[in-house]
This record gives sequence, C-alpha cells and structure tokens, in this order.
Amino acid sequence: MINGADIPGMMPEELSDLVANEGFPAYRGVQLFEWMHRKGVFDPGRMTSLPADLKARLAAGGPLLPLTVGRVLASSDGTRKLEMRLADGAVVETVLIPEGRKLTQCISTQVGCSIGCIFCRSGAFGFSRNLTAAEILAQVFAARDAWRDGEELTNVVFMGIGEPLHNYENTLRAWRLLTCDKGLDLSLRRVTISTAGVVSGIDRLGRDTQGQAALAVSLHGADEAVRQRLVPHLKHTVRDIVEALGRYPLPPRRRFTIEYVLVGGVNDSDADARQLVRVLSGLRVKVNLLPLNPHDRSDLQPPLPERVERFRRVLVDKGMSVFLRRRRGDDISAACGQLLGEQ
Repeated sequence: MINGADIPGMMPEELSDLVANEGFPAYRGVQLFEWMHRKGVFDPGRMTSLPADLKARLAAGGPLLPLTVGRVLASSDGTRKLEMRLADGAVVETVLIPEGRKLTQCISTQVGCSIGCIFCRSGAFGFSRNLTAAEILAQVFAARDAWRDGEELTNVVFMGIGEPLHNYENTLRAWRLLTCDKGLDLSLRRVTISTAGVVSGIDRLGRDTQGQAALAVSLHGADEAVRQRLVPHLKHTVRDIVEALGRYPLPPRRRFTIEYVLVGGVNDSDADARQLVRVLSGLRVKVNLLPLNPHDRSDLQPPLPERVERFRRVLVDKGMSVFLRRRRGDDISAACGQLLGEQ
C-alpha cells in the first residue's frame, strides 16, 4: 500500500523498489522522484510520463506533500516567513532569505526544541516531536509558491526550529535528498547542518558523510559558565565540542561555521572575545557574529553597536575570519532566534 506522505522522504532507489513491489518497472520510481524533486510536481495527474494505473495508485495513497502552507509573512527587506501546518495540526516555520536572485531557505527539523537556549523563542513550547524526512523536505517544496520571479534556491540551512542532530536519521536523509544529483542537486557546500553542540551527532555526521556535510556549531560562549547559562539543557562542554570538531574529517579548503549570538552584558566582553580565539585555535573556522534579535519571550538585549564592533575587532586582530550577520526579517519575527512553532 502506497502512503503518499512518506514518498517525498524516499531516495530514488527506494522509490524504484516501491513501484516494483506494486508491479511496475523499477525505472518508474526514478521518474517519480524526478517529477517531485526536480520539477516540483506533486499532483500525480500532472506526471505525464507515468502510466495511468500508477498515477491512480499514487493518488489513492493520499497527498504527496505531508503539510500545507498557512500564513505567509513578507518583511520590508524581502525575507518571507511561511507557516507549515503538519497533518497532526502542529505548525513549524520556514524562512526564505533573498540575496538578489539567490534564495537561502532556513528549514525546521522538530516541532519545538529541547535545547532551551535562553535567547531563542523556538523552545518556548518545549519539545513535541521530530519531523520526518518527508516533512523536512516538504518545507522546501511547499515554499516554491512563495518564490518571486527570477529567484532560485541556492542554499538550504538546517537552522530553523529544533536541534537537527537530535533528529539525526531524518536530518541525514533530508541532507542526502537535497544533494541528490537526480533531484535538486544542491552543492554540498550550500547545505548546512547546524547544531548547538551535540557531540555524538557531530561524530556520526563525520563518519556517515565523510565530512562532506557543511557543519555550523552554535557555540555562543567560550567560557564554560557563560555557555551553560545560555544553553542550559545541553551538557556537552565547550571542550567536548571543540574536540569533536577536531575529529571531524573536514575536507581541504573547507571550514566550520561558528555561530555566536552576542547578548548584551553576558558574552560580549573583550575577555569573551579573547577566550573565543583561544578555544578555536587550531580549527579551520569562520565566525558568524549575530547580535541578539529581541523577542517577546525574553528580556535579554543585544549589545550596543560599538560593543559589537569591538568584539569583532578583537577577533579580526587575532587573524580570525569574522562575518557580522545582518538582521533579516525581524519585523515579521523571522530573524535568527525568533521562530516560534506551535504544538
């Protein structure tokens, strides 16, 4: 029996096996994959190269997209936030961020989040459940209707709601599907998996992808006490995380991304900057500095602009590659740390 909701999360060879078990030639599975992943078609009736009886069986299995799009909010800077309503009524959010004609999409991997970073809205309802690989991928497919003329999806970041490495198997499968040459065929460099520092997941990802998965680590504090204050429910130490990065089989000319949210009066001092340099010494990294995006679930505030610049300068003077992330979509609560799904 074909279950439509599972199909977007299946690899080409799995779809070939599925249709073969239904009595059709295996190559029909690859055609089905290409209709969805390459052409963005999820209505079996429009899959003109498939035989009528296979299209009928697909239609009988229910919708091929396991979610529907709710509200679409547009920011004054061009960023768009889309609500994705799942079959059980839960809602997650995904964000489209344009740079000229190029689009980056930020996707969610869980309903809620158990990490509990104190500056982030996403854990406000706690953790509910993991998304399936099909639900993760469906965010990309369903968002196509919100693309504007001439836009092209070039980057996907697993940085929405949830901790991707706490949903490891589905995250890895979604990564494989996004980079599959029979589908979207996104560059390995342009699909980034983010983690708050789940050491076991970092090790597994290194082994399972031979280090090809682009990895971003949300560190937020180089001092142990500061890190534990900001990320209270993840007990891996800064040293644990750095050692895991040291074990990761990073390919030549590739770097880790270190995400560092600057919180006023908490982790933004010159001493914090110098400690960050010491901790990351010996690793190939680029540091993304993100001044805190305020929201209604926290009283924390970003540093003053001059403090941000001073922190950045300390890192640059020590030879580090540093990028100051521009705030995008904060007028629609779409900026980093502002997403809020509902159970």
